[in-house]
Amino acid sequence: MMSDEDIAEYHAIGKKVKGIKKSNKYSYIRGKQLTDPGSGTRVYDIDNYRLPSVTTILGATKNKEFLKKWTAKVGEAEAERIKNVSSNRGTCMHKFLEHYILGTGCVDLTAIGQEARPMADKIIEIGLAPVEEYYGSEVMLHYPGLYAGSTDLVCLHNGKETIVDFKQANRPKREEWIEDYYLQIAMYAMAHDYVYGSKIDQGVIMVCTPDLYYQEFKTEGAALRQWKHKALKRINMYNELMHDEKEIVAKQGNLNGLLEEFEKHAKKK
Repeated sequence: MMSDEDIAEYHAIGKKVKGIKKSNKYSYIRGKQLTDPGSGTRVYDIDNYRLPSVTTILGATKNKEFLKKWTAKVGEAEAERIKNVSSNRGTCMHKFLEHYILGTGCVDLTAIGQEARPMADKIIEIGLAPVEEYYGSEVMLHYPGLYAGSTDLVCLHNGKETIVDFKQANRPKREEWIEDYYLQIAMYAMAHDYVYGSKIDQGVIMVCTPDLYYQEFKTEGAALRQWKHKALKRINMYNELMHDEKEIVAKQGNLNGLLEEFEKHAKKK
């Protein structure tokens, strides 16, 4: 249970936040996040056109073998409990980070809030230190005709225009475990560049565990380009899984052109 001093400190945190310098370089399009009644998956409505979310595409096309083995090991009830706690903690941590970036402050005295707050503070202390200015927080991005999603932060990070994604983790991550994190970053970068004419230079994934172990994973240059290529293949896989042949033909125009561009570039290397 929190003491009166602890409560006062939490309220002070909420009031003293300065935030990060805002740049109006990009004027972001707004869309609606919806749940498709037919499939129960997340979609985005942009100008009355519905696009699958980045997380929906990756979730439908990922190798679920590890998840199945883990669920069998701990049991379905325990697996569901862990997933719910992790999801709630992650949502709370994201809320603290968003309010910090905006300079509005946030107080949450619930048990999950007391756990998530130090995690957010660790990311602020280490991860956000190199951020000079930000263009948007919780930015909805879309690639016309292909997908949409919300990225945590678009900013100038050590002089580079950057997509940032915040992640909570129950234990430290190995790089081979986080392929979908990189693919998320790549999809957001492609969407941002296409719609806003930008040149996103890097992606940064900032991870923190409940015991405040901070990790950072970066991708840029040729490595980021490779992740974009892999992401396009996952989008293609998703279209094949979810749509009939006529729908696939209608959707493939942009995707085929992008895949050809990346494959030509790879051959030149």
